[in-house]
Amino acid sequence: MKITGISVYQVDLPLHEGNYKWSEGKSVDVFDSTVVQVDTDAGITGFGEVCPLGPVYLPAYARGVRTGLEEIAPALVGDDPTQLQVINRKMDYLLKGHPYVKSAVDVACWDITGQAAEMPVCHLLGGRYGEDFVLYRAISQQPPHEMAENVAGYRNEGYRRFQLKVGGDPNEDIERIRAARDVLQPDDKLVADANTGWLMHEAARVVNAVEDVDVYIEQPCATYEQCLAIRQRTPLPFVLDEVIDSIDMILRASAERAMDVVNIKISKFGGLTRAKQARDLCVSLGIAMTLEDSWGGDIVTAAISHLAHSTPTELLFTSTDFNSYVTTSLAEGAPQRVDGRMSASTEPGLGIRPRTDVLGDPVWKC
Repeated sequence: MKITGISVYQVDLPLHEGNYKWSEGKSVDVFDSTVVQVDTDAGITGFGEVCPLGPVYLPAYARGVRTGLEEIAPALVGDDPTQLQVINRKMDYLLKGHPYVKSAVDVACWDITGQAAEMPVCHLLGGRYGEDFVLYRAISQQPPHEMAENVAGYRNEGYRRFQLKVGGDPNEDIERIRAARDVLQPDDKLVADANTGWLMHEAARVVNAVEDVDVYIEQPCATYEQCLAIRQRTPLPFVLDEVIDSIDMILRASAERAMDVVNIKISKFGGLTRAKQARDLCVSLGIAMTLEDSWGGDIVTAAISHLAHSTPTELLFTSTDFNSYVTTSLAEGAPQRVDGRMSASTEPGLGIRPRTDVLGDPVWKC
């Protein structure tokens, strides 16, 4: 099988809640998503999607995806998309770094490989654990009482795990954490995600002030070393996200007991191939994981679902359903949440059928 062409689409994804706010006053109103279509001479077409959380979250931005694809895509025409490691090594040769640029191509190749094998991608990633898996709901940063009301509302919709966006004023963040925890039940899980927003002295104040609260602390500071210093000062369970961007970082953080949970984002690692490698390492090390991506619509959500559903249940801390946050549907057949849980498609490949009327014309193709 050979790649005969690659098409790139741009789609805006507005939010049901109007905007999404996190640490340091950062916010997004409309997400800029890139969809990649990979065609083959076997008549099989695969799709991938990548959607950075704006240009101020990670070293990634939406237009950079499409510019980077112009560098690598033409050289992939004629290659076998089912040779996933070969494709990934070639993309790394063609463009040093910028893993987010390569992510949608890699996901599309997994979609093709699954269709060719007549198997869902989750089977190729390791198998399907259970009937479904647990989701979290991210709670956009607002005043404490509004965030608590949102937590209660989403709990009524079936969610039992919540990621509270903090990383603002420490005094207000302490109120946010306590207010949110007060509306939850003992079995519910609450994560206070600062998204690198606190300085060390601020993070130290917060973790000390909420030491009696059942809450996880996620990525309090900008650097790994700063987060490790806060980790060493608190008995609260700890999650690392932004600084977990490689196998080396997982190994280092594990050896230094820097966290209890890691967040693995597909595009941050460069696609499902490398995210699977990170996932499998964490399984071997006994590290629980949140498996997701930076953001996205139906196609990103489908990719997340296959990675999450193929992860041992006891090591999957949680995952997410980004397509429920946005107003635009990119594809039919995408997984949908049911009572705060979700399952991967049982159809071959990703199991999705993109909506051509939503994608429109490609912005670039080769």
